Amino acid sequence: MNRTFLALLQFDGRGFQGWQRQAAGRTVQGEVERVLLRLAGHQLSAHAAGRTDAGVHADALGVSFVLPDRWTAAETRRALNALLPPDCWVMSVHAMTDGFHARKSALNRRYRYVIGTDDAAASPFRHPFEWALGRPVRGDLLAACARQLPGTHDFEAYSVRGQPHAHHHCDIQLAEWRPRAADRGVEFHIQANRFLHHMVRMLVGTMVDIALERRPPDDFARLLTSHDNQDTSAPAPPQGLYFARVEYPASAFLEEQRAHAIAGS
Repeated sequence: MNRTFLALLQFDGRGFQGWQRQAAGRTVQGEVERVLLRLAGHQLSAHAAGRTDAGVHADALGVSFVLPDRWTAAETRRALNALLPPDCWVMSVHAMTDGFHARKSALNRRYRYVIGTDDAAASPFRHPFEWALGRPVRGDLLAACARQLPGTHDFEAYSVRGQPHAHHHCDIQLAEWRPRAADRGVEFHIQANRFLHHMVRMLVGTMVDIALERRPPDDFARLLTSHDNQDTSAPAPPQGLYFARVEYPASAFLEEQRAHAIAGS
């Protein structure tokens, strides 16, 4: 018999080609499945709440998998943290109901994007983990763009061509810019039922271009009704993006009934 688990995973994305396993290159999924092979004695699949790109980080990515039922949640967390590389760390492990799937069972997901607008953003202790823009941006223009996002929109103009999507509609539940402490810059927080490939980075890149007065503010609304991504700004750099949070139904948890799988902003 097998038992289904949910692990909440943090990782430093600098050393990975993203979450999804690939024929060549180191991936987070590959590292997790390498450890699961050792724990179960045979190949197992791990499923994530979202697929991160190369260089993107995670505060708390939901990852589901099954193990033989001799494993408990506490033992699984200890084993994962003992065997995973140092750029990955499991915050917690939860026993879940049969059929639970980290992606398919998610109610919503949240990302945050970090921008450094001060000179110290170029520090080697900061620039690998944020967009070291190093110049001020107009907060009023960023806020005006973000206010247009809540609700359901077609984000075809803010997605990469050639990706297999049944449709491009996403329901945005939260979209706001927040100041960082000590005048270090700004953070963008966005929550939705689903996200498209490069969508958050393309949104941020376009909003920042508007906030730097490189393009008119009206462009943002226009692109929300467009099906052409050729006029969208280049994606913001990957190192500023974090998978921040995922929410699951309380009924999916066996040992504790909590609506939120991840505490976070």
